[in-house]
Amino acid sequence: MRTEDLPDPESGHPRRRPALAALCLALVVTTIDNTVLNTALPALAEALPASTADLQWINNAYTLVFAAMLITAGSLGSRWGHRRTLTGGLAVLALASSAAALSDSTGQLVAFRALMGLGAAFVMPATLSIIVALFGPRERGRAIAVWSATAGIGIVVGPVTGGLLLDHFAWGSTFWINVPLVALALTAALLLVPPLPGRRAGRLDLPGLLLSAAGLAALVDTVVQGPERGWLTATALTEAAAAAVLLTAFTLWELRTAHPMVDVRLFADRTFSLAGGILGITFFALFGMLFGYTQYLQLVHGFSPLEAGLGALPFALSMAATAGTSDRATGRFGPWTTVAAGLAVMAAGLGALSLITVTTPYAVLALAMGVVGAGMGLVMAPASTVTVAAVPRGKAPMASSVNSVVRELGGALGIAVVGTVVSSRYRSQLATALPDVPAPAGADLPSAHLVAAALPPGAADRLVTAANEAFTTALDQGTQLCALAALLGAAAAIARLRRKTPAGPVPGPGKAPNRAPGQAFGQQGPSGRDRASARQDR
Repeated sequence: MRTEDLPDPESGHPRRRPALAALCLALVVTTIDNTVLNTALPALAEALPASTADLQWINNAYTLVFAAMLITAGSLGSRWGHRRTLTGGLAVLALASSAAALSDSTGQLVAFRALMGLGAAFVMPATLSIIVALFGPRERGRAIAVWSATAGIGIVVGPVTGGLLLDHFAWGSTFWINVPLVALALTAALLLVPPLPGRRAGRLDLPGLLLSAAGLAALVDTVVQGPERGWLTATALTEAAAAAVLLTAFTLWELRTAHPMVDVRLFADRTFSLAGGILGITFFALFGMLFGYTQYLQLVHGFSPLEAGLGALPFALSMAATAGTSDRATGRFGPWTTVAAGLAVMAAGLGALSLITVTTPYAVLALAMGVVGAGMGLVMAPASTVTVAAVPRGKAPMASSVNSVVRELGGALGIAVVGTVVSSRYRSQLATALPDVPAPAGADLPSAHLVAAALPPGAADRLVTAANEAFTTALDQGTQLCALAALLGAAAAIARLRRKTPAGPVPGPGKAPNRAPGQAFGQQGPSGRDRASARQDR
């Protein structure tokens, strides 16, 4: 590799800014790919046809494979070079999207969605790993802030795009749209992202790869299937036990092997573990809230899929604004103060959303969603930066993969737990309001609206009114749980802030921190291992 292709450890790579644009585009495309399907599920149910269980597998197949393969993808990226795994993942994503659009059965669609999750698993950690490699310590926080802002945009652009497509085209368009978007991201990555060397030291940790993938797959499946199976059924408990055994075996293997895929000893670092845990809490609160909020807009307020997608724009815009400037807050107040403030703001917005009624005007909803987005924007970049900075620079790809796994698990757990709370409370509330409610209507709000469509006008109005009231009350309780999770995260950040550790002032934007690459905030100096890792990077 040419010398000019290697980043300077202080100033960064000369092509770092164009590369950042390409990496952010790849991240947005991947996020859209994951969220665009949400608005197409009703159309899929009618066209294939697909049962409720089929729809869950279509949605969960992506999440299951994506989360299971993240650590493996990060490890392979470190060996082969992250640009290779980034472009390879994008190519798999495009091919799988094309095949999914041509599916004529639920089985085919589930399989191709799983393949899409595999491609995305190689893209997501590679983007952050390349940013860490290309940017020097002066600009790395700002770059991660921009990266975090684009992730928030993709979360909302997906449903908006899906709603717009479904207004004019069939459900397959939600997959076809990925092809030109991925082609654009792939071209940008090949032209703008410089090739970086991989690390081929040691043998491939094949046992660790298999144990981590199997353990994470079992854990994620336990979480996402919990509300349907029941948390205490034999199947759920057996799979949870299998996940615990596999992940324990993975940990023990990584501790004894000479060339581990993940240095599990790093989890003993409180800074690394706490920052990762806060990211998981943040996504627990976000996805737990979004799970019911979309149904509330479409069924209680009568929004179309496109209108419901647009209804979340205040969240995306405020998150992008605060995430893109969060490095300034970090430079002035420090990362943990910024994270604690962000979680407190997020909790305030979630608290406001937990007070909504069936007649709450959209302006109030938009304001509360904007507050939630602003708070999350203050959390994402500082927490991600602290996690990556807490490890030696050569292990930043591992930290990036762990970040992605924790976020995915937090989001899946938020949907599962909050979904269970909302579902249980809805059934209880509706049974109290209408003791003779038809059985299908008592299952969930969409079923209640379908049952009401076949009833005489008077009975239909009573059922819809009672069901909307029951769901809104249940959603308020679920959102209160999300607000509580955000508050607990804020308390953890404040407790970390109050720990009396010797630390100098946090540098402001444009100022170099007085620490080596890979040294965490508050550490006194680089260890011999860190200095060796930094020299190897050069």
